[in-house]
Amino acid sequence: MLKKKITKILVGTNNTGKLKEIRDLLPKNLEIYSASDFKIKSPIENGKTFEENSLIKARHFSKKSKMICLSDDSGLEIDILDGAPGIHSARWGGKRGDFNKAMNKVFKELNKKQKDWKTKKIRGRFVCALTIFGPNLKTINSVGKIEGYISSSIKGKNGFGYDPIFIPKGKKLTFGEMKPNQKYKIDHRFKAFKKIKKFL
Repeated sequence: MLKKKITKILVGTNNTGKLKEIRDLLPKNLEIYSASDFKIKSPIENGKTFEENSLIKARHFSKKSKMICLSDDSGLEIDILDGAPGIHSARWGGKRGDFNKAMNKVFKELNKKQKDWKTKKIRGRFVCALTIFGPNLKTINSVGKIEGYISSSIKGKNGFGYDPIFIPKGKKLTFGEMKPNQKYKIDHRFKAFKKIKKFL
């Protein structure tokens, strides 16, 4: 029944990098709209988890557009920083969402915590929570994670956000150094998508 229903979807984000990645993962037969098509501003994300923030966004964009909406909340958790930046991942980039600034803040915090951190394997993970919310639709959500380590320097120009400092477990390259199709096959967003694909 759901398969017939979802023929068009609004991707609830104003982040162009995220929009591109989600668009690439969605089935090609879907009509895809973005928040900027409706000039909808992003809501205040005051949830305590990725799942809560994902739902806040999906609900907000759906109600404003009267469409079924897919929203993602994702971020980087670093064990030695007690899970930071976590749900505040985007905020570490400041008002302009400058991820160079955010990545340098990660390095600064790691320096404070452990002077010789660059010689160690600093464990972390990317987490992605997806929510589909819409009129006459049961809310659908899923979470995907990928474990890895923090690179000792910024490497690569691909991807967005913290990709240039994250090395997935078992790989030698950061997400920023990988080709998009290499990254898409293994990352947190792909894992979360696999769980909800049957609804699209």
